[in-house]
Amino acid sequence: MRMEPAPAPLSKVARIEAILALIPAGKVVSYGQVADLAGLPGRARLVGKVLRETDKVLPWHRVLGASGTISLPKGSTGFALQTGRLQQEGVPVIGGRVKMREWQWQPDLAELLFLIPF
Repeated sequence: MRMEPAPAPLSKVARIEAILALIPAGKVVSYGQVADLAGLPGRARLVGKVLRETDKVLPWHRVLGASGTISLPKGSTGFALQTGRLQQEGVPVIGGRVKMREWQWQPDLAELLFLIPF
């Protein structure tokens, strides 16, 4: 019996991008949560770096600070754009903050097992 070689493991960047692509509209996550789901605990800053540097179209506006705050400077174009996109998806943003208890994406076991490609 001939065995196929195992596929090469995804890079850290590819793992983060895969998680970002799964965040559903109307839900938000923290940078740290993305890192945890990508199997990279403690690498929240890497998530931010990937979001800044990627050329892929990803739902960057759904990623917030751990307390639900928009991480871009208040009054900036990016802050207004992120606020607007979240509100278009039905996520209330009050004072630059989203209530994580109500709007945080919590993938269920099926999502973790079947949608995450690693």
